[in-house]
Amino acid sequence: MKDQFTRRTTSPAARAALLLTAILVPVVVAIAGPQPTVKVAPNEAARRVDITVDGQPFTSYIWPTTLKKPVLYPLRTAAGVVVTRGYPLDPHPGERVDHPHQVGLWFNHGDVNGFDFWNNSDAIPPAQAPKMGTIVHQKIVSAKSGDGQGELVVESAWQKPDGSALLVERTQFLFRADATSRTIDRITTLTAGGERVVFNDNKEGVIGMRVARSLEQPDTKADTFLDAAGKPVKLTTVDNTGITGLYTSSEGLKGDGVWGTRGRWTMLSGMVDSKPVTIAMLDHPGNPGFPTYWHARGYGLFAANPMGEKVFTDGKKELNVAVEPGASITFRHRIAFLDGRAASADVEQLYRAFAGS
Repeated sequence: MKDQFTRRTTSPAARAALLLTAILVPVVVAIAGPQPTVKVAPNEAARRVDITVDGQPFTSYIWPTTLKKPVLYPLRTAAGVVVTRGYPLDPHPGERVDHPHQVGLWFNHGDVNGFDFWNNSDAIPPAQAPKMGTIVHQKIVSAKSGDGQGELVVESAWQKPDGSALLVERTQFLFRADATSRTIDRITTLTAGGERVVFNDNKEGVIGMRVARSLEQPDTKADTFLDAAGKPVKLTTVDNTGITGLYTSSEGLKGDGVWGTRGRWTMLSGMVDSKPVTIAMLDHPGNPGFPTYWHARGYGLFAANPMGEKVFTDGKKELNVAVEPGASITFRHRIAFLDGRAASADVEQLYRAFAGS
């Protein structure tokens, strides 16, 4: 079965109203007791915006020239534990050296009008460059700090290899914090320019993060890792010392059984620096293709992709999402970073609050 989800052009006034609602209306969360100060501090000369909680780092929105898209990197829990892989920006011994395009937390897709925005990096062979798309940060629209919550609104351009823009992206990040958790809402509105834009069904998409080595699931075969000197070394035996990650989906599936299945949310639990942590990624009922398919890999890729049905269903279904010239499409996701090992019921409660927002 082949379906196509098409967003048609609305009037300028209607689009403006929808965009204003998506960008400016925050989700109200009641938090008992004093709330920490979430500071959102742009530093455009350094190509970054730093987000701190009571002066302690949470994450940064960065757009270095070495990356082909803006990302949030690194990401920390309330206890200060870094849950993202350092490689390739800040390599650490024991990390994998695969997929250099998987950095921090990002949003893109593997086939947009035939261009690959997912796999692009400085490591691709020159012959593949004409097939690659780049998401170029354009401007910071606003940055607001506050008690318990901060907000960042940015604009980017999804560019073809010739530099022309297929899409204009306007993204609102809401950063929230309390004593034991950090959350990020990413609300991404993509507007087509002068041509019809199709997100062709593709396994690589759309919101993803690359987690720290200890949050990977135990290996079944040897792989290549950085040694103490920072050099890639191909191991001949499997070493799962300190590897503690486990995926659990809203449908009760676990481990590798989560990959390619649909669900409202998926969580990844494990230990980092001897501290228990849980990362929960939540899909929103208003998103195309809800509930999303999970591109959750044991090697540390944690991604939600509603537009990969062809691979995930062995060709039984297909979803191509089209955006007509001048029209927009919006994706909403929430990522929660929790101290401790959360139960499924805890994440379901977080999901219900998000779904009702």
